[in-house]
Amino acid sequence: MTRAVDLFYKFLELLLILLLSGMAIMVFVNVILRYGFNSGLTVSDEMARYFFVWLTFVGAVVGFREYGHMGVESLVALFGRRGRVICMILSNLLIFGVSAIFFWGTWKQLPINASMSAPVTGLSMGWVYGIGFFTGAGCSLIALERLFRLLTGRVTESEIAAFAGEHQGVEKLVERA
Repeated sequence: MTRAVDLFYKFLELLLILLLSGMAIMVFVNVILRYGFNSGLTVSDEMARYFFVWLTFVGAVVGFREYGHMGVESLVALFGRRGRVICMILSNLLIFGVSAIFFWGTWKQLPINASMSAPVTGLSMGWVYGIGFFTGAGCSLIALERLFRLLTGRVTESEIAAFAGEHQGVEKLVERA
């Protein structure tokens, strides 16, 4: 199961690379066309915006999994193991609640977004803003899984250290590359 999850996140990282590359290429080509040939691709502006939206929300899930979001690590670092675990529980409860609300808000907003279409591509805006389902569900599931492991005592010392910001050493960054 761990291998399947790791493969899924590798796919998400590849998707992020493709979205960022696509966005950069579309904007670059459009700049060249506008300044060099006095024309442009109207679809590229719109699609670059949508790629950016998806890039942000998919990246939020990947960042949450890797403890990459901003935290109050200087405060958490002052606590011992028990204090850190309590902070992790409170943090994941809060994140679960906010992510569930985000998912529910996307659900409530979907009929409105689906009825609107993009001005250039005609794409349903439900496809654009529907990424909230992925982000809300993804962060909720990660938080629930972490809560389960915290409450059953299965959390590892390296996860606690990562939560406290002790995982950002040069060795760890080189290891990821």
